Amino acid sequence: MDNGRGPEARVTMQVPADSAYIAVLRTTTAGLAARLDFTLDDIEDLRIAVNEACALLLRQAASGATLDCVYDLRPHEMTVTVSAQTKESELPSSDGLPWMVLNALAGTVDAQLGPDGTVSISLSRRGGAE
Repeated sequence: MDNGRGPEARVTMQVPADSAYIAVLRTTTAGLAARLDFTLDDIEDLRIAVNEACALLLRQAASGATLDCVYDLRPHEMTVTVSAQTKESELPSSDGLPWMVLNALAGTVDAQLGPDGTVSISLSRRGGAE
């Protein structure tokens, strides 16, 4: 889709909710951010933010759950939403260090609880040359 500012796209991935697969999401994040002409610092910040969001979700993921990752790409902006079905059906604490790290790295951070116990963490970051 082209809205006059350039193309927009959505990329989705699903991996097992296991720490061994977080590297796949980090690498995908970096590749997509590079396509948006994000700076190296922006790319690294997003990679770390996605890692932290996944780590928060893995702590409470239900047995056999998956990490579902949606990348919404707009010119000079990326929103990454990572979701997992959880055991506790609770949002991660926004008072701890991991949440502070997410806010510092991503720009905009939000968490939502779905009706089936799925917790989603959304990270939005602007970057690249505008």
